[in-house]
Amino acid sequence: MHRAETRKQRYNNKKKDSFSYPVEVACINFKHEPNIGYVIRAAACFGASKVNLIGSSPEVKELRELSGSTVDYIELQRFSNPHDFLNYCKENDIHIVSAEISTNSKNLYKYNYPKDRKVCIVVGNEQTGVPTDILQHSEEIGRAHV
Repeated sequence: MHRAETRKQRYNNKKKDSFSYPVEVACINFKHEPNIGYVIRAAACFGASKVNLIGSSPEVKELRELSGSTVDYIELQRFSNPHDFLNYCKENDIHIVSAEISTNSKNLYKYNYPKDRKVCIVVGNEQTGVPTDILQHSEEIGRAHV
């Protein structure tokens, strides 16, 4: 099937009628850079307002390629470490929710997100998960009681 419009043209046309939710996503030191692209693409498509990159991450040019150009449709913010990210959340009254499978996890399907403040969903490193200092300042959601 041949499309008359480019992906960017289709995104630009859809952007006219789209809106963002008061939800941010944070990624921490992802080991596999394509996974950052997947998160950015999902966040942009589902209307997240921002993607926060904590620790090492590729440059925007590489993220554009990894995300199918959706990086151009979402705000990115970089933090060098979890401490800086936690300060940002505190200063902006952002409720942190960590996607983590543990005995403390609340059931993802039953979790009630706060409606009176912005939320940031944190996704940890593929091998080590969400750092303890962020977990201590967040609620955990996932497959509850593993």
